[in-house]
Amino acid sequence: MKNKKLPRREREKLRQRQEMLAAALELFSEKGYHNVSMHEIAEKAEFAIGTLYKFFKNKEELYKNLVLEQSDRFHETLTKAIKEPDDEIEKLRNYIRAKGEIFRDNVSMIRLYFAETRGASFNIMAGLDSEIREQYGGFLQNLATVFETGIKRKRFKKITDPYHLAVALDSITNAFLFLWLEAPESHPYPENPDHILDIMLKGLIDSHSGDELC
Repeated sequence: MKNKKLPRREREKLRQRQEMLAAALELFSEKGYHNVSMHEIAEKAEFAIGTLYKFFKNKEELYKNLVLEQSDRFHETLTKAIKEPDDEIEKLRNYIRAKGEIFRDNVSMIRLYFAETRGASFNIMAGLDSEIREQYGGFLQNLATVFETGIKRKRFKKITDPYHLAVALDSITNAFLFLWLEAPESHPYPENPDHILDIMLKGLIDSHSGDELC
């Protein structure tokens, strides 16, 4: 059975809430969390300050809701990418593509999140860490399952623990994305996922060089 359509009043409340969050994201991205007030957010979203406080009791709650909602959406997109009915290598390609698309489509949120969480004095994330880390850890386990299945099916060699392979691939994609954020023209995120995947799957040592790792 399909979910019943929300009443008009509920749809209007959802629309208002999203407009407030969008205005907050724009301001946070431009000025940073600490340099934005609730009055500025209300003015940007074209709502009375009292209306804003009906949705969020303070700026910290608004920020946490913004980050969690974006995190949920990112997690859902990446999980779907590796759950598609493809073979293991294609699942990894799907993941690399999806991650690039997420960053490209959400630059303001990505910049804000990493700028703020890198700050030594920033403590707003304290209440978010456990939720986001748990979600992130669950995704890494799902990604590790792709490697584990690939090893069992002889698609990959078992060179290390599948979870470590998942961490390695996630870290490599992050490195490419951070470079792209800093200098998009000089370091564009690869359109071909194999440019990243080959770093793991093919290795660097020339088989004719005579050098081997002990």
